[in-house]
Amino acid sequence: MREAPPHTQMESAAFRYEKKFVIEGMRAADVITVLKTHPAMFSELYPMRYVNNIYLDSPLLSDYYSNVNGYHMRQKVRVRWYHDLLREVSDGVLEFKMKEGEVGTKEQFPFPEFHMEASLSERRFHTIIRNSNLPTEVKYCIRYLEFAILNRYQRWYFATPDKRFRITVDADLIFYHLGKLSNQYRHHATAQNKIILELKYAVDDDQGAHKICSTLPFRVTRNSKYISGIDSVYV
Repeated sequence: MREAPPHTQMESAAFRYEKKFVIEGMRAADVITVLKTHPAMFSELYPMRYVNNIYLDSPLLSDYYSNVNGYHMRQKVRVRWYHDLLREVSDGVLEFKMKEGEVGTKEQFPFPEFHMEASLSERRFHTIIRNSNLPTEVKYCIRYLEFAILNRYQRWYFATPDKRFRITVDADLIFYHLGKLSNQYRHHATAQNKIILELKYAVDDDQGAHKICSTLPFRVTRNSKYISGIDSVYV
């Protein structure tokens, strides 16, 4: 795996578990009803919003293959923003999402402003990074990374009253191929028949999570939107 990012980040979360459930044959509204009637008393934290991610990887897709092969140490690198896909993005965040076995954490850095449009090229993207105020160590870590995929989905946010357990519900997933020179965002694949539910909690709360999982009518499943996107768009 490539060198890990530095620790001068905007935010560094503690290691936590993420249990994932892939749900088919249900509407997002029905899944949300299940959560709102769950014994753990989940309630909505924020209004639904669209999530957009540009994933970056090495020319040989080393992050993709480390995740596919289930390496103990693995990571994903992405630039994330919310709401409209095509716009002037001044609130983007560069994220290094790292996993060690079953637990993970992430480091975040404010990403420089860029215009998400058809004319955005990989070369222009790297010029923006080089001219930015990102820490030198961060620029070094991503200097050779390339466009991998772009994905977009709707997300709902829920938590228990004590906020120890959080759940996100993702629907209407779309995966876009990203070209090096320009993009019309027409070459894409969808997973609109799937709902991805993620239960997130601190390592010390694993016992309580078992109780929550046992009363959810869904099965825990391994899932990665990045892997699914690469497989859908390129394979």
